[in-house]
Parts: sequence; structure tokens; C-alpha cells
Amino acid sequence: MTASTNIVGGPKRDPKGPGPEVMAADTLEDNDVYNPAGEKLGSVEKIMLDVPRGRIAYAVLSHGGVLGMGDRLYAIPWSALTLDTDRKCFVLDVPKEQLKQDKGFDKDNWPSMADERWATDVHSYYNQPPYW
Repeated sequence: MTASTNIVGGPKRDPKGPGPEVMAADTLEDNDVYNPAGEKLGSVEKIMLDVPRGRIAYAVLSHGGVLGMGDRLYAIPWSALTLDTDRKCFVLDVPKEQLKQDKGFDKDNWPSMADERWATDVHSYYNQPPYW
């Protein structure tokens, strides 16, 4: 199974240049993330790569806080996200309450994302099969 993201939205208007199938990771950072109910869940803080496997592992979602202070971070399996090119955002199909119940982590205490047990728990929480 590959680590892929669904893409919705209109057709690419300019046949030159990147996107939306191949894009620079930093162009996706800071994109807002909504659930299907239209509730803002946060924004993409970082995109994490599984370097040995050559795949995107997670989007780190930032939620809460004010001006970057007090934000909680959440590792979201890449396969759980849908890129909406029309609205220039991601959609994560979870209720806002489910995100709040995820313990997440803070910017100074990141988990060991290479730990397979931790990764399995994260994928299970978001109802995603492991990408590895």
C-alpha cells in the first residue's frame, strides 16, 4: 500500500509547472485542515517523511493556541487527508471531538515517529491502515 492522499477539486488550469499531483512539501505547510462538517481542525505545521521508505508518513497538524503559543500538535497519517485544490485546504474526515481526544504532543516533546508501535497506534486511531 502506498502513502497517498486523495485530491479533489477542479482540473489544473496551467499544464506547466508542478501540482497538484507533484508539489513541493513546503507549499502544503500552513494549509488549513477542515472536517467534512466544515469545522476548522487546525493547519498543517510540518510534513514528515519516512526517508528509508521514500514516503510521506504524516502531516503534523497544529490545533489551538494563540499566535503559535499553546498549540497542540497531532500526527495525522498522510492517507487520512484529502487535498481540496479548489478551497486550498485539506479535509480530515474526523469529528472535532475525536481530534480533541487525541493526546497529541507539544512542540518541545515530539514522539519517536519511527517507533512502529507508536505509528500503529496513530494509524489505528485515525482508522487508517499502516503505510508500511
